[in-house]
Amino acid sequence: MLKRHLFVLLAGMVCLPTFAQFRVEVSGVGLTQVPIAIAAFRGDDAAPQKIGAIVQADLERSGQFRAVDTTGVALDETARPDVSTWRQKGADAMVAGSITRLADGRFDVRMRLWDVVRGQDLGGQSYAVVTGDLRLVAHRIADFVYEKLTGDKGIFSTRIAYVTKVAQTYNLWVADADGENAQSALNSAEPIISPSWAPNGTQIAYVSFESRKPTIYVHDVATGKRRLVANFKGSNSAPAWSPDGRTLAATLSRDGGSQLYLLEATGGEPRRLSQSSAIDTEPTFTADGKTIYFVSDRGGAPQIYRMPTAGGNAERVTFTGTYNISPALSPDGKWLAYISRVSGVFKLHVMELSTGATTAITDTTADENPSFSPNSRLIIYATHQLGREALMTTTLDGKIKARLAGKSGDIREPDWGPVQK
Repeated sequence: MLKRHLFVLLAGMVCLPTFAQFRVEVSGVGLTQVPIAIAAFRGDDAAPQKIGAIVQADLERSGQFRAVDTTGVALDETARPDVSTWRQKGADAMVAGSITRLADGRFDVRMRLWDVVRGQDLGGQSYAVVTGDLRLVAHRIADFVYEKLTGDKGIFSTRIAYVTKVAQTYNLWVADADGENAQSALNSAEPIISPSWAPNGTQIAYVSFESRKPTIYVHDVATGKRRLVANFKGSNSAPAWSPDGRTLAATLSRDGGSQLYLLEATGGEPRRLSQSSAIDTEPTFTADGKTIYFVSDRGGAPQIYRMPTAGGNAERVTFTGTYNISPALSPDGKWLAYISRVSGVFKLHVMELSTGATTAITDTTADENPSFSPNSRLIIYATHQLGREALMTTTLDGKIKARLAGKSGDIREPDWGPVQK
């Protein structure tokens, strides 16, 4: 597998049908969950997308909400719910809304959120959108509900990127955070690996082998245009964006061994960062941009280290386990996710950086490529489950997991994009 061998830049990609859709399967029980009633939106039956169902799936996948049954309930945003009845049913909050086709072909979507416990109207939203934006509207409604009830920003309207291989064609996909609405951003007869979202959410850096060696491109998601930013002698791999979007950290072998370099996101001459005789790879920036975490075998086996972005001595971070790779930092700076080989299997671990306490949070044995959600509450990763590759999300305690499963085939290299302004 790609990220399991520091010395190998490419491993077998996996297959997924070109028009694959995903279903979200949520498992596990959280310790504290808000019971919420989400009635089917009036007009859902005649609409191309079931807004209420998408909102409910988003909130359940977060691990912080539990759905209260609303079967047979007829409510929309104009009606005040009978809060005493819903309290008896165990709900703390309620969402109701409607979707109506307008004369110009667009859809008018409206919703309202109620605090059932206090009997308070917590506000609502309305949108007039084309058919293709209905899922985005549902995700934005889920973001609104999530923020109102938890105080944290929602991440359901964000996007993910991942790579597939179909026959001899590699595809870079961009999809909604729930795995649906996947759009092919790029396809190639040569491997594509290591997609990395820019902080502004409009570009993805990735590694392509179309020149018969690894080179780094930056791809504009909206236009499909791309630019070559690293094609130096030897290997050019593992791009990672600085928080301001101006700089890429990458692993280059232009001077012999594989070392960390910094280069402008527009290209240009790189500046060498690490100065070891080992393999240094998989860089990732802290949220303030002052530190880079990375993987190195300088101690004899792959471990995670950190060093100042300005240069200096590297400090080892992982000490539990003999093989630790694929570091991912939470945007709030509190957590490090990584993959550790334990008794011959690969498991997703989470470290609390303030204490160094580490926990394995999965029961699968082939986890890869963790990436945090923008609000630091969830991790997306690839794994092997039920005889096939799968894309998963998990809460940081591992209690709530969601499987984003294709109808057939496999997916790889997930990266969670930022919240777009």
